[in-house]
Amino acid sequence: MDIPVFILAGLLVHCVFLVSIFDIYFSSPLVHGMTPQQTLLPPPAKRLVLFVADGLRADSLYELDGNGAPRAPYLRGILENNGSWGVSHTRVPTESRPGHVALIAGFYEDVSAVAKGWKENPVEFDSVFNESKYTWSWGSPDILPMFAKGATGDHVYTFCYAAESEDFGAEDAAKLDIWVFDHVKSFFNSSRSNQTLFSALNEEKVVLFLHLLGIDTNGHAHRPNSREYQENIKQVDEGVKEIASLIDNFYGNDGKTAFILTSDHGMTDWGSHGAGHPTETLTPLIVWGAGVNYPQKVTSQFFEDNFLKEWKLENLKRLDVNQADIAPLMASLIGVPFPLNSVGTLPLEYLNSSALFKAESMFTNAVQILEQFKVKMSQKKETTLSFLFTPFKPLSASEQINFLKKIRLYIQQQKYDEAVSLCKTLINLALEGLSYYHTYDRLFLGLSIAMGFVGWTTYVILVIIKAHTNLTKTVPTNKKKSTVLFYGFAAAGMIIAFFLLIQACPWTYYVYCLLPVPVWYAVVKEIPVIQDLARNVLSLPIGQSIGFLLVCTLGVEILVFSFFYRSALTVGLLVFAAWPVITQLWIQAKTKAMIWTLLCVLLAIFPLMPVVGREPNIPLVIAAGLLTLLISFFSLASLCKSENKYRDNEDLKVYFYQMLSVALSTYVVSSTHNSLKSKQGLPVMNQIISWMTLVSSPMLLLLSPTFLFERLFSILLSLMSTYLLLSTGYEALFPLALFGLMFMWINMEQEALQHYGLSLKPKLAVFNFTCAMDITQFRQLHLDDVRRSFFFVFFIVTAFFGTGNIASINSFDPASVYCFLTVFSPFMMGGLLLLKVAIPFVLVSCAFEAVQVTTQLSSKSLFLIVLVISDIMALHFFFLVKDYGSWLDIGTSISHYVLVMSLTIFMMVMNGLAQLLTTQRLGLSRRTKHHST
Repeated sequence: MDIPVFILAGLLVHCVFLVSIFDIYFSSPLVHGMTPQQTLLPPPAKRLVLFVADGLRADSLYELDGNGAPRAPYLRGILENNGSWGVSHTRVPTESRPGHVALIAGFYEDVSAVAKGWKENPVEFDSVFNESKYTWSWGSPDILPMFAKGATGDHVYTFCYAAESEDFGAEDAAKLDIWVFDHVKSFFNSSRSNQTLFSALNEEKVVLFLHLLGIDTNGHAHRPNSREYQENIKQVDEGVKEIASLIDNFYGNDGKTAFILTSDHGMTDWGSHGAGHPTETLTPLIVWGAGVNYPQKVTSQFFEDNFLKEWKLENLKRLDVNQADIAPLMASLIGVPFPLNSVGTLPLEYLNSSALFKAESMFTNAVQILEQFKVKMSQKKETTLSFLFTPFKPLSASEQINFLKKIRLYIQQQKYDEAVSLCKTLINLALEGLSYYHTYDRLFLGLSIAMGFVGWTTYVILVIIKAHTNLTKTVPTNKKKSTVLFYGFAAAGMIIAFFLLIQACPWTYYVYCLLPVPVWYAVVKEIPVIQDLARNVLSLPIGQSIGFLLVCTLGVEILVFSFFYRSALTVGLLVFAAWPVITQLWIQAKTKAMIWTLLCVLLAIFPLMPVVGREPNIPLVIAAGLLTLLISFFSLASLCKSENKYRDNEDLKVYFYQMLSVALSTYVVSSTHNSLKSKQGLPVMNQIISWMTLVSSPMLLLLSPTFLFERLFSILLSLMSTYLLLSTGYEALFPLALFGLMFMWINMEQEALQHYGLSLKPKLAVFNFTCAMDITQFRQLHLDDVRRSFFFVFFIVTAFFGTGNIASINSFDPASVYCFLTVFSPFMMGGLLLLKVAIPFVLVSCAFEAVQVTTQLSSKSLFLIVLVISDIMALHFFFLVKDYGSWLDIGTSISHYVLVMSLTIFMMVMNGLAQLLTTQRLGLSRRTKHHST
């Protein structure tokens, strides 16, 4: 296979493997075509007021302050005297959009919403707002429009402030909540002189939604334990008190208003959210007003989290719910149909109504979820051959009828407790059945992808052995056998396609199921090579073969283990530190071996440090900038002294400009964080310098000479000037330590080359990247090249996880981008954070490029070994993906797989980028000097 065709095929195969996980585990759970269900009995409330304090943690609201006083006196009084309270358990991802969808629509959003930044509607869904007569909402432009957009008719009204108001660097984000409260007050005042609005407000089934973003913004900017965050809670408490009083007075205290206060998600101590830490998933829920139970006194109650004692609420019954349960609670209180896609179970203990109303509401809830099950089952039945269809036995058609008859009979006989109990059983079974049909094809698709994986990895190994080693001899192809083989696999492909066609499967199924056919055809075609290889391997001493296999297995397992425990990287780096001693390399290069060992030990410290972003430390960032300048001065002095007849001293000016850029970045970081600390916002000049640095750094880099060490030194300075602007703590030192080790790696590989007698040692001081690309004669692969490739993959993983576990969304600290912007912009912020993650990656890739050209290896051959190692890791994570256990476990297992698959695709791109950064130079007016090896 030609190289461009092979690379294209590799990219295509890996993209399919990556996308498959979303079809297998993350397809939309929503179905359409259900009939709306509602209780026919009169509801207890005419209207509902929903307060969502974005980013409010349960403990931040419920715990007492240092003086033993409540942080929110009004809400504390409500839960102690007037209403019911508990903890609402959210699900991963703990972001604003999925949190609000769970609250208002009653289902947990699928990950396809990520592509829309949690703002738009990737799938149409029903909500409590849609089912209401009128809904008026005030708050963020990121949240409100999606519920108006998804509503049928023109009865959901939104009032939003400008998106620019969501500024993490603002003087006080509580102004966002004050804006909401002020606009609600003026709205009710204006209704007295607007008869149409006044009449609409006095209708039944009305919802008023107040989205309060200040707490979330203050949490990101100042952390949840800050004075700003806690003061904002007090302001929200006062605002809720004023609005509740205003609404009660407006309606003449008719006792027909229900109030709910909750949050979409919590927040970690370091001011982020998105993952499954308890501080992110535990949110407050306080409900009071029409149809709501009063506080229930208890002598004892048990919860695993032991918060009750801390909150001094041991004697008030805590009623915990899942976040999606709040939607049916709201629907029940105002008597609107339950949202069609809701999977929440009505929390009856919050209701203060007749036993009949509770039983009827629960029955409506059960029928509404059963409707979804029936639609899902019929959809799956229609697209599966009858003899292959396996129904969900606990809810067969006859069982469904039995359940519904029994429940209805119990209600008629006034056996309400039995009816409610049976409804809960039916709901649980219907939810199990929904999950069963949603994951019906998972095993079948998983096996197809696994077969494709194994086939592809086997094929790459065969390509390496055939084209880049001397292990096998060229075997003439048997045309007759090849033709039979081709027709055999073509027939298999046609049978699979026909099987999928008669089941009306989606087009993606064809891709997943047909992909293994050409891949395995390519493998089986190479049977003579496999036989030849087997003979060669069997001729080797068995102990040597087993030893090599064990070392390879152990190496890959350490890499896999490091995704779960960063300390595994420390163990690996300490083993690397001993490499010169184990291989006797230290005998011929004692100084280099000692520096290598010291740098391995230094880098091994980073994975043991706390995850980045939890404790900002700007002095360390400044220290990293000053250290970079110090190293630069020494390096420049060394370059000036060295006698390289190919160097032009005019080139040294580029380094001075780059050093100036590093000094400027150090100043901007210090100045910006001081300005934000004093609540003066992001200085415009600092923002301009930051963006100019980001754009100009690559340009300056491409002006530098292409001699090996000079170009690598220029790459470090360029990347550091940007990395410093994105740093908040010790991670600013990480690229320096990593670059030092990469520099020594290039030197040590030269020693290894000489040690094994594979090549003469070239003079690295005058080695030119552009000339190295002219080499036409590459040597064949040696066993030591497997070790080189493993080092590269290990360093890549270290670059990813060295300063934090980026597989977890909450590792990202928004403070990292404050030199560039403070106004909330998920894609811009996400892009800058990904750039920060990629910078150490670029350093490693450029060092690997240097290793390839200086060891006279084709970049293709080493890269193929890297591909095999990363694919074996990806296969591990494919089988480690799970959809059970805690939501943190599920999210982590999937993000690990996505990460390692993205890594493989990314490495293909980075290979090209590294070649560009090391070999290309922007044209200068003077004559360029060359040297040949």
